[in-house]
Amino acid sequence: MLRVDSPIIEITPGPDLFHERAAIALGARHVAGVDEAGRGPLAGPVVVAAVILDHAAVPEGLDDSKKLAPLRREELFAQIMASAIVSIVAAPPSIIASLNIRGATLWAMRQAVLGLSMAADHVLIDGRDVPPRLPVPGQALIGGDGLSVSIAAASIVAKVTRDRMCQIMHGEWPHFGFAAHKGYSTPEHMAALDAHGPCRHHRMDFAPCAEAFLKHSAL
Repeated sequence: MLRVDSPIIEITPGPDLFHERAAIALGARHVAGVDEAGRGPLAGPVVVAAVILDHAAVPEGLDDSKKLAPLRREELFAQIMASAIVSIVAAPPSIIASLNIRGATLWAMRQAVLGLSMAADHVLIDGRDVPPRLPVPGQALIGGDGLSVSIAAASIVAKVTRDRMCQIMHGEWPHFGFAAHKGYSTPEHMAALDAHGPCRHHRMDFAPCAEAFLKHSAL
C-alpha cells in the first residue's frame, strides 16, 4: 500500500556517457569533450580544454565545474589529468581583441582538439557553436557540461587551469584582486579598474576596460 506521507525524492540526473556511446555506435573510436572557462570576465585569458576520457576509468562525480566546490574541482582535476588525454589552450587578451571573444573561444577550441596527443574522431562541444575547420565531426550540446562526462571533465580542467592563472595574475597585480573575482566585473574589480586603470591582463576591447584606459590617459 502506498503511504501518502512518504517523502518525494527528486533525482537530478548528472552527466553520463550517452552522447559518447551514440558517437561510438556510429563508428567513432575516440570522443573528445570540449569546454571553456572565462568568456565573461574583463581580464585574463579564455581557457579551453579538450578531454578524451578512458571510459573504463571515468572519475566519479564529474559534473559542470560551476556546481562543484573549489576543493572538489581540484581533486577531480588531478584524477582527470592522471587518467585521460588532455589538451589545454589559453587565448590571451591580445587574441580576444583580434578575434572578439566568440572568435577567440572557437579558435582555442579548435587548437585544443588539434593538440590532443591521441587524435579524436568525434568532438562534443559545450554550447551552440562548432568551431570552424575542425578536422573531425563536431556536435554542439547546449548545457553539455551537465549532459556529457567528457564535456564535464573539460569544464573542470579549463576552470581549474584558469583559476590558477588568475592566482598568478594576482601575484603580479595584487591591487586588482584577481585571486578573488577571477577577472569578473565585481564591484571590487570595477573600483580597482577605476582607481588604477587597466593592466596588461585586461581585455581592452571590453567597454569598461577601454573607458578606464581613456580616463587614465587623460589624467
